[in-house]
Amino acid sequence: MQEPLILLAEDRDDDVLMLRRSFQKAGISTPMQVVHDGEEAISYLEGTGKFSDRAEFPLPELILLDLKMPKLDGFEVLRWIRSQRNFSGIRVVVLSSSDSIQDVNLAYTLGANSFLVKPTDFNSFVELSGFISDYWFVLSRSPEISRRPAKWGAELKKKDVLLRQRKSRQFYAGHERWVSNQTEALNFERIELAEALATAERLDEVEIVLLYERPACELTVPVVFPGVRRL
Repeated sequence: MQEPLILLAEDRDDDVLMLRRSFQKAGISTPMQVVHDGEEAISYLEGTGKFSDRAEFPLPELILLDLKMPKLDGFEVLRWIRSQRNFSGIRVVVLSSSDSIQDVNLAYTLGANSFLVKPTDFNSFVELSGFISDYWFVLSRSPEISRRPAKWGAELKKKDVLLRQRKSRQFYAGHERWVSNQTEALNFERIELAEALATAERLDEVEIVLLYERPACELTVPVVFPGVRRL
């Protein structure tokens, strides 16, 4: 069975290189195809022109979509994807240097599954790459992927999804209570629920913490945009 694939739609070669290197550094071997403008992204998905060979250019499980691209921008590509019945199930993560709330709201309105802001340093890119792989290929898998061999995510077992204050390092325990012991913290189980509560209760300076049983490790995910939920 064919491996899951990421389609990266990004016109900046330095960002493409940074993301490829960060995936490699994070130990992520998921194959990636790259297109450099909006028209190429649509041609790839349609399987037309130089992308007509589906064996060489298979449909992706996940699209990482930049917004500021030539010819057609990311919004136009996203609008087109969600208008196509054949591609309605493909997950689209906007990966942009913009942190404009207008861009965020429009991306979600057009059907983005998530909106992530590009980091400014390599280590943060590595952490973001780990989050993309863990969340979108392990914790949020489509039914097709979940039937694939156990090597996809078998070595990662999520334990908890917690909210933590960045400065005090205390965990949210509900009803405006914060605790230092993570076992007493409120386990949201899903990133979306943690983000929704942080938004609803206007919790500033907090981060989402993903804790794993195997291997024993944690991954932090910023709550970037108050008032906006990941779908």
